[in-house]
Amino acid sequence: MQKKVITIKDIARMLGISKSTVSRALAGRSDIHPETKRKILDLASQLQYEPNTLAINLKQQKTNTIGVIVPETINRFFARAIGGIQKQADMAGMNVMICQSNESYIAEKKNLHSLVSSRVDGIIVSISTETDRSDHFVSLTEKGIPLVFFDRVFEDIVASQVVTNNYEIAMEGTEHLIEQGCKRIAFVTGPEHLFNSRSRLSGYLDALRKHNVQVKDSYIVHSHYRSDKVEEYTRYLLNLPQRPDAIFAINDYAALEMIHIMKKSGLRIPQDVAVLGFNNENLCRFVEPSLSSIDHPAHDIGASAAEILINHIRHQDLKPEKRVIKSNLIIRESTEVK
Repeated sequence: MQKKVITIKDIARMLGISKSTVSRALAGRSDIHPETKRKILDLASQLQYEPNTLAINLKQQKTNTIGVIVPETINRFFARAIGGIQKQADMAGMNVMICQSNESYIAEKKNLHSLVSSRVDGIIVSISTETDRSDHFVSLTEKGIPLVFFDRVFEDIVASQVVTNNYEIAMEGTEHLIEQGCKRIAFVTGPEHLFNSRSRLSGYLDALRKHNVQVKDSYIVHSHYRSDKVEEYTRYLLNLPQRPDAIFAINDYAALEMIHIMKKSGLRIPQDVAVLGFNNENLCRFVEPSLSSIDHPAHDIGASAAEILINHIRHQDLKPEKRVIKSNLIIRESTEVK
């Protein structure tokens, strides 16, 4: 048999006092006689009283909950970002409701609808690779629901953003490869409609032009962050009339798969082809050769997004903010050609 849920009314009846007195005592108010307050708290503890959070939230018109939409939770970058969001939410005494779009525009719209229907106080989003229009987010801002984008953002929506220095770090990574003597540098980037993909590509191109290295369209591959096409585009690059002598990969897992394929083809890393990854996964240090990568501060990005959102929730008149979290180049054996 289900145990009866204890309410404020039950405590008030047992002690022969008003519900308002019990409510004030449980809320920690000081306008109650200390002895009365002690009796109320002792009885509440004895009866294992739990406050009705739903009722409190409805009364305050707040759910004390942050909604989060990420492309996928299996991706370590987003897992770490969620960790940063959760930490900030815990410090603020807020709950977190997490949805994943599985890189689907349709799923992302459904996620958004579910979170809005659940009356979350604000939403943090990193858009899917399929998302090339922003109408579903525009309607959200029109309703006055606080919104923060992180990593994958929209430029045409008036909302706060947390991003990394994609342009600068792509330029720095490309210049590192040039400094190693590489002249035929291939670049694997994400979908063209995503802001971070375009920023990284611009950094790569500007680095080549700065150092008078020829730009070849055949060395630029547009892919997806979660792609089953790594072997296909690796074979394509290796079969070019002038094979690349360096590859700047879309992420570390793609880089490691490319290295595996190239080794099986008899190529040496980095002597024949230098390889640079992105995200600085833990395993980069333990493969042979160890993988150079871009350290993408996911936890800090997530924490900053949550901090900004909580500020927007508490201060509705705040203007949108853009915060840039710096990424860093980590040099290991896979690019040390010299």
